[in-house]
Amino acid sequence: MKYFFCFLYCSIFSGICYANTFTVSTDSYPYINNTNDSIFKIVSYNVENLFDTKHDSLYNDFSFLPTGIYRWTPYKYYNKIEQISRVIANIGQWDYPALVALCEIENKNCLQDLTRRLLHAQYSFIHFDCEDKRGIDVALLYRPQVFQIIDSVAIPTNLEDKSRDILYVSGITNSDDTLHIFVCHLPSMRGGKSTSDWKRTQVKRIIQTHIDHILNHNHHAHIIVMGDMNSEPTNDLKGLHNCMIQFNKNNQGTYKYKGIWSCLDQFYISSSLLNKNTCYIYNPDWILQTDNKYLGKKPKRSLNGLRFDKNGYSDHLPIIIDIVL
Repeated sequence: MKYFFCFLYCSIFSGICYANTFTVSTDSYPYINNTNDSIFKIVSYNVENLFDTKHDSLYNDFSFLPTGIYRWTPYKYYNKIEQISRVIANIGQWDYPALVALCEIENKNCLQDLTRRLLHAQYSFIHFDCEDKRGIDVALLYRPQVFQIIDSVAIPTNLEDKSRDILYVSGITNSDDTLHIFVCHLPSMRGGKSTSDWKRTQVKRIIQTHIDHILNHNHHAHIIVMGDMNSEPTNDLKGLHNCMIQFNKNNQGTYKYKGIWSCLDQFYISSSLLNKNTCYIYNPDWILQTDNKYLGKKPKRSLNGLRFDKNGYSDHLPIIIDIVL
């Protein structure tokens, strides 16, 4: 019955593009032993401009070419792949997250290279090419041994300035629970918060429509909306709770701008998961650096202006939610 519902849900939406999946085939690794654990670990991470070095004629990716302003050479690209894979691997401590939602991924090539660096995790991924002007997308890494995909679709935002689509994925866990996952990278605050709020509001209305549809069919459905919301956390999706509000109140965050921390990266969860989760920001010292201008610490980026830091990662910190299923 679970399978029938999810197929019906995905097929009735209009204007939706179906996404492709890519599987990395490897032998099994005996030290990966969490396939039967009750803790289901999910990560959301804006990796900041993970571009390959090849030009895509459909997008404005000229800055991230060997001849572009960032002099984005194969060395810099593969160093970035190595650094991001290090973060994901360390989050799990060899017990890799079941799902990793990614923002600012250019294309399938980047995901293939990233999953190859995480070969022991045996990740597969779901990705689609959106209409963002620069060609940066969202994607979902998943471990097939703990999460079996039912369906996946790309939900367009219908914004005139070609923003990122919303990735919807449904799947079954080893505990036979169905999860409904939405991966988002909402429009930025470029031009000012007040002048861009309507764009994020429009995208959230689209997400809300899909949430309502799911909950109307099953009031106890497990729903998770995650990604870079490009705004402070609020409980603005009806039927869901924003887990990151607690951190925002304590001057903690995933992104630092002019000395101020903000929780731009967020998890929304349905009421069925409220008493079954632990949410936290992943902020070990080695992915931080001293903030000489505003004091304290800030995320260690791979690009500071035009300067490349081989020891950098992203301007965002990852967030993690452990769910008991």
